[in-house]
Amino acid sequence: MQLQLDDVALFTRIAKLGTLSAAARERNVPVSQVTRALTRLEAACGVRLLHRTTHGLSLTDEGDTLLSYGQRLLETTAELDSELSGKLSGPSGWVRVSVSPLLAECVIAPSLQGLYDRYPALHLDINADDRVADMARDGIDIAIRTGSPNSDTLVARKIGEHGRSLYAAPAYLARCGTPQHPDDLNRHHLIANSASPSLNRWTRAGGITTAALTVPGHTRTDNTAVVLSLVRHGVGIARLNDLMAAPMVRSGELVPLLQTHFDGGRVPIFAVMLQERHRLPKIRACIDYWAEWIAGMS
Repeated sequence: MQLQLDDVALFTRIAKLGTLSAAARERNVPVSQVTRALTRLEAACGVRLLHRTTHGLSLTDEGDTLLSYGQRLLETTAELDSELSGKLSGPSGWVRVSVSPLLAECVIAPSLQGLYDRYPALHLDINADDRVADMARDGIDIAIRTGSPNSDTLVARKIGEHGRSLYAAPAYLARCGTPQHPDDLNRHHLIANSASPSLNRWTRAGGITTAALTVPGHTRTDNTAVVLSLVRHGVGIARLNDLMAAPMVRSGELVPLLQTHFDGGRVPIFAVMLQERHRLPKIRACIDYWAEWIAGMS
């Protein structure tokens, strides 16, 4: 078979996305161009790869087989290309990263210029969303997460950790006073996370769960970046990621509160990769750099 790699790559995206039009939009090309590529691939293979119905597309048995082999072929080709180019000029190419908006703003953004200084041929495509991405479907190279995935198809490497503490802006404390004891919080405006109820249970120091404070919130939001923004604008007190808050504490923008009264805990931060891609030099370069950078923040 005389297969064109780009046709195989396009076929894998059609299979993942489910429609020719979605694959065309992803590539910013006409649907007719995608159709021609699929026809060319089917002719080269000598079999039908997709069933086309009014309800959508589905793989034939032969299409399913090609998808499995095609993905391995593309992964091997990408790894070979990256290894060879990496030996000649260092890590290069695009790296697509999935990360929460808060980590994107407070970790990825401030670290990025240093990464580019070290590896000028790297380029990042940052997908900032609190939603956990489907790495294969969305074409994600690295997902930065605060939880280790339970999947045989993924590899997770710990690149750091963080705790959580209570914070407020100086303007809020000037207006409402500084709490000296957890009981004082009953008289304060507290900010809750409506998307992650577990973050609204503030455990007292010593791990005594019966003494935990469950926060309904004077203000609630489903976005962690908005929680931070609300605190910075003096709306109230919230429990924030210490790693994110540290630069703002140093600048005087935030003030930590009641640190000896609440359990900060330690939460690992993982870089998650597809099993077949974690050895690529461009991916290893990013992860090594961020592990070093986060260690320097502590």
